[in-house]
Amino acid sequence: MPTLVIMRHGESEANRDNIFTGWSDVSLTEKGINQAHTAGKIIAKSKIQFDDVHTSFLKRAIITTNIVLDEINQNFIPEHKSWRLNERHYGGLRGKNKLKVKEQVGAKQLKIWRRSFTVVPPLLTKRDEDSRYDRYGVKIPLGESLQMAQERLIPYWVDHIAPRLLDGKNQLIVAHGSTLRALIKFLENISDEDIPNVEVPNGKPIRYDFDQHLNIIDKNYME
Repeated sequence: MPTLVIMRHGESEANRDNIFTGWSDVSLTEKGINQAHTAGKIIAKSKIQFDDVHTSFLKRAIITTNIVLDEINQNFIPEHKSWRLNERHYGGLRGKNKLKVKEQVGAKQLKIWRRSFTVVPPLLTKRDEDSRYDRYGVKIPLGESLQMAQERLIPYWVDHIAPRLLDGKNQLIVAHGSTLRALIKFLENISDEDIPNVEVPNGKPIRYDFDQHLNIIDKNYME
């Protein structure tokens, strides 16, 4: 039976400062680095041998990935990076403090922008340019709903992760809160109404065991 472990990166500087980030490339805090080491030690106790690891183009996830691979002594496995695993793009909210946004628009509107599946945040007026995406012909979004993030994520799951699981190969994903919520919604068939209540904490690995058809047999938070 194939196993999938997913985890959100350790605490980033933006998490610490309570700032919207999205595709902005921020580093881990010391706490975040420690969270990654702890997660790696927890995963190591399971003795799962992974065949691949998948992460985003953002260094907070990449650094977390490398720390975890060190801790589980599996640095040799193929490491696949994709922009499709990037955090949801928060558009015009990027760089803003969440508490200050709450003061400006109210708690209800802030929650809708943060947690709704379909609502798009205020969009940027100008598209960013970045060579890491230009080389793949990817246009950086002006902003995304969680649904839009899911729509770019699922093709990667279908093409690169699910086939490996179907071949009995264990997979590790180290990504971001919103994109992992989008994946969990897909895997567990969670409704649009219930997905706002799903949380993915920093540095807490989640294990899924599947049958040969990728039906979930078991899910647990690894501790």
